[in-house]
Amino acid sequence: MTSLRITPLILAVALFMEQLDSTVISTSLPAIAADIGTEPVALKLALTSYLVSLAIFIPISGWMSDRFGARNIFRLAILVFVMGSVACAFSNSLPTFVISRFFQGAGASMMTPVGRLLLVRSTPRNELVAAMAWLTIPALIGPLVGPPLGGFLTTYLSWHWIFWINVPIGVAGIVFATRFLPQMDVRNPRPIDFVGFVLTSIAFSGLVFGLSVVSLPALPIVYGYLTIAVGVTAGLLYLLHARRTEYPLLDPKIFRYPLFRAAAVGGNIFRIGVGAVPFLLPLMLQLAFGLNPAESGLVTFVSAIGAITSKFIAEKTFQRFGFRTVLSFGAGMGGLFIFVNGFFTPGMPIVLIMGVLLVTGVLRSITFTGVNALSFGDVDEADMSQATAVNAVMQQLSIATGVALAGALLEISSHTHPGPINLNDFHVAFWVVGGFSALAAFWFLRLAPDAGAFVSGHKRSQDQAFVETKE
Repeated sequence: MTSLRITPLILAVALFMEQLDSTVISTSLPAIAADIGTEPVALKLALTSYLVSLAIFIPISGWMSDRFGARNIFRLAILVFVMGSVACAFSNSLPTFVISRFFQGAGASMMTPVGRLLLVRSTPRNELVAAMAWLTIPALIGPLVGPPLGGFLTTYLSWHWIFWINVPIGVAGIVFATRFLPQMDVRNPRPIDFVGFVLTSIAFSGLVFGLSVVSLPALPIVYGYLTIAVGVTAGLLYLLHARRTEYPLLDPKIFRYPLFRAAAVGGNIFRIGVGAVPFLLPLMLQLAFGLNPAESGLVTFVSAIGAITSKFIAEKTFQRFGFRTVLSFGAGMGGLFIFVNGFFTPGMPIVLIMGVLLVTGVLRSITFTGVNALSFGDVDEADMSQATAVNAVMQQLSIATGVALAGALLEISSHTHPGPINLNDFHVAFWVVGGFSALAAFWFLRLAPDAGAFVSGHKRSQDQAFVETKE
């Protein structure tokens, strides 16, 4: 097995653990709440504290990697995540569980961006598409096995085991990282931007916390709007600060790279719409179709199957058609298939619904594979850590925005009729978020036909075909 396979699969241990944890815990909230003496809705504070921790520490991940070495920080991140998991397992009250999840989030905040940085630094640009595909295959298994595993452990053992399972996975990740990952030279880091760290912490945690409260109210919704306002204000202050400091924590000048800018903006437009689907679809199937959680999970899991399948065709697809064609088609059709969710009804054959979700999973996954590879297509080596940190922050904000948008659309639509949220409200929400995702296609169409050809191999493939034709 070549390093093209070994490195991304080792790094994927972190993604698998993070994705497994987030999906496993969602099925166990009632049991955890009952055991520690609180209400399930109150435990949303624990989920929010995890997201806030991500928002605070992701911006500093690039500086940490440059200062102490990416491999060292990656291993430390796994260790912190595992220790946070152990703390969660020992939690016996809401405050201790919230703090433990925050600590766990601090480890998760470093695992994904630093893992992606290690991959980019150790992979030739022309192999990035394949490497990104291999990186995300194990991570996609987490959401697939998470809900049934969480239900099994909670039902037949106890909820504590959903955190204990992270221990052997994390230990394996640290051992394999030590044994197989290349030792990157510790780079000469920029001075730490302490003021920038404070401002980004307030900005991103305020936005993520506020959007979480607005979309899944565990507190009075006014707190959500207030913290969003604080976050936006801190963000504007940070932009002013970044223009005046020599080494900002997150350098806005990273957007001077055309391919990074295209991938970041287009990818996050697409991600906002896609991020709403895991919130909307299970709710619609349970509230409007009358399915129980297990039946809903059996319907939606095919989306993950489609996503995994796409990874085996991603490299050849981008090589054959190039980034502009594949990304514009994937975003446009992906948004269209989300739009089609707005026509699902209880009388529709389940097989047809699952077929739509399968195709949606393929389109969504192949688009994100291309976006992740294109992001680093023209970034200089010295700016790689900045690119990974900025990219990771934008991804977290876009996902939180997607969920908040979905919640807001349901709320607004429900005010147009008496009674609770109904099927039509879900249809309206799917039409809006599907159309929003499809807008990314217009952004990707602005790319040059040969954009990122040295990453996808598209130009090389065309040149080879021309030579063969001449012969």
